[in-house]
Amino acid sequence: MDVKNVEPGDPELYFNRELSLLEFNRRVLEQARDTDTPLLERLRFLCIASSNLDEFFEIRVAGLKQQVAFAAAQSGPDQIPPALQLRAISESAHALVEEQYRVLNDELLPLLENQSIQFHRRSQWNAKQASWVRRYFNRELMPVLSPIGLDPSHPFPRILNKSLNFLVSLEGKDAFGRNSVVAIVQAPRALPRIINIPESHASGPHEFVFLSSIIHAHVDDIFPGMRVNGCYQFRVTRNSDLFVDDEEVEDLLQALEGELHQRRFGDAVRLEVASECPEEMRTRLMHEFNLLEQDVYSCSGPVNLTRLMAVPDMVDRPDLKYPPFQPGRLLRLTRNSDMFEVIRRGDVLLHHPFQSFTPITDFLFQAARDPDVVVIKQTLYRTGPDSAIVKALLEAASRGKEVTVVIELKARFDEKANIDLATRLQEAGAHVVYGIVGHKTHAKLILVVRREGKQLRRYVHLGTGNYHADTARLYTDYGLFTSDSTIGVDVQKVFHQLTAPGRTGKLKKLLHSPFTMHRTVIELINREAEFARAGKQARIMVKMNSLSEVQTIDALYAASMAGVRIDLIIRGVCALRPGVEGVSENIRVRSIVGRFLEHERVYSFHNDGTQEVYLSSADWMGRNLFSRVEVAFLIEDKRLRQRIVKECLNNYVADNTHAWLLRSDGSYVRSSPGSSRPRNAQQRLLDALAD
Repeated sequence: MDVKNVEPGDPELYFNRELSLLEFNRRVLEQARDTDTPLLERLRFLCIASSNLDEFFEIRVAGLKQQVAFAAAQSGPDQIPPALQLRAISESAHALVEEQYRVLNDELLPLLENQSIQFHRRSQWNAKQASWVRRYFNRELMPVLSPIGLDPSHPFPRILNKSLNFLVSLEGKDAFGRNSVVAIVQAPRALPRIINIPESHASGPHEFVFLSSIIHAHVDDIFPGMRVNGCYQFRVTRNSDLFVDDEEVEDLLQALEGELHQRRFGDAVRLEVASECPEEMRTRLMHEFNLLEQDVYSCSGPVNLTRLMAVPDMVDRPDLKYPPFQPGRLLRLTRNSDMFEVIRRGDVLLHHPFQSFTPITDFLFQAARDPDVVVIKQTLYRTGPDSAIVKALLEAASRGKEVTVVIELKARFDEKANIDLATRLQEAGAHVVYGIVGHKTHAKLILVVRREGKQLRRYVHLGTGNYHADTARLYTDYGLFTSDSTIGVDVQKVFHQLTAPGRTGKLKKLLHSPFTMHRTVIELINREAEFARAGKQARIMVKMNSLSEVQTIDALYAASMAGVRIDLIIRGVCALRPGVEGVSENIRVRSIVGRFLEHERVYSFHNDGTQEVYLSSADWMGRNLFSRVEVAFLIEDKRLRQRIVKECLNNYVADNTHAWLLRSDGSYVRSSPGSSRPRNAQQRLLDALAD
């Protein structure tokens, strides 16, 4: 595509969000091919790519299909109509799925077999294994399977979202004289998709069989007296985006509970079917789910690759996994267990997963048990099962503290867990609210108010990621503890705004979506452009998950044209097109895909030598800047500011092993060290910060 002589606002200057998201998934899949990655971790990356694709269809493709169905003319700055987006998505996604199964069958499975980790096909079972499989089928599967023959009194059953199903072709008459030709077998979700063959029946330590292989092998037993001509796996992906009109419902929690049930049976958006399925059977499924040919994906293996995620945990082979690590503890926190005293002496910055998440739970438990603490307030987006954070809040409430928790019920795919969490906290005596109608609460905040002598002091934690101990070992995020009085008042105002009507006034130190963040970010970008026009050094460095908000992109283009050097470290979606002559020549975009999911948001502006660095919960996307409650906080401590720039910006810009560089045509090319010394940003942080 020729993008010369274009100006901001021209559709050719913006990449399509959905296609950019698929490109990110392609980079994840490439990790499954990377021979420098431990073998079982390569399998994990394959599963992550499959899981990402599931969510992409459930949410993004589903939304586009709804736009087409209702003749909506919505499109992004690239101006590609929804119908054309769906065609382009289909072409890209089909190639991606084909590559997934090629990587599985041609690369990973042979390599796993070389390591005595085998997945036996039916044709490979010896007599002893076949006998064990039959016993397993009769004992564990036959009692829970509910085959349904399709005839006038047995219509096509409702197929659960992403469930494993089999379309069976039959011949013959049953006991009632019915001549059924097609039946459906649904595999209950409780059944394991991968079964470990007992050592007594295996020739090696790690031998597995797929549930689908067992059902295929004994499908005749499910239909006694009938002749089975074929048995074909299939899976349907459905629209899983919950629709609840916040302004029309009286009780958001109750409305969401009702909507969650419907998620399992939303409109079909994708059909995955075994590659050997005959055309007429495939067509029958297409018609049943009202799908087009472009919505059908042939699978040369299990129709749900995500279920292979269980394998690394079933195989005790540390040599085929990433080396374990122990998150580091700050010396200040190990020498003094009194979190309040440590925070009073100076701001504390934690970089997860390289540094421990434990100080956050320690902080909350200390607050729960301290008789001088009177108030605890926290936002919760995702927490995970058996959360220590939640236990601390429950204990605080049971001890009579004034506990207020803002729970985002509409955290995608965590709605059920958050509904249960809200109920538990309310039963313990905590005040639970669900934020602002029409605006997700995405800010990560804790406020503790403590009586110290004759005054009340506010202690605050602000983060870029969720209060979730499990993801804190997988996602890169920053967290800041501070007792800065102005920030404390700002955070208190945010909580008042979330829980009660009224106007809290302008915040002094926090940028705040949907009010001041977007405007201020544009002003900060424009300020760098003015410095550049004045002949001064100007630099912008940003790290975040996604960049798609058009006004922000246009401001970056204008800054680039003014001469500002701009480095963008964007993990996923990037709608900005770098390297366009006369527009974005000064912008470099890179994506880091490695052991940990890059998740922190960092904004850095040179500011004529007085550098300003913000940490934030917000990406530069329309939803974050206009439709969510988000905060960004300035790092005022010079030492911490320099540390962030070194760790999270310069370190990642220098990465030449896991960095992907975005080219002006929309493709990504992987960085290579060449003759230079290899630099792995995540490993350097592990070496520097972990124990």
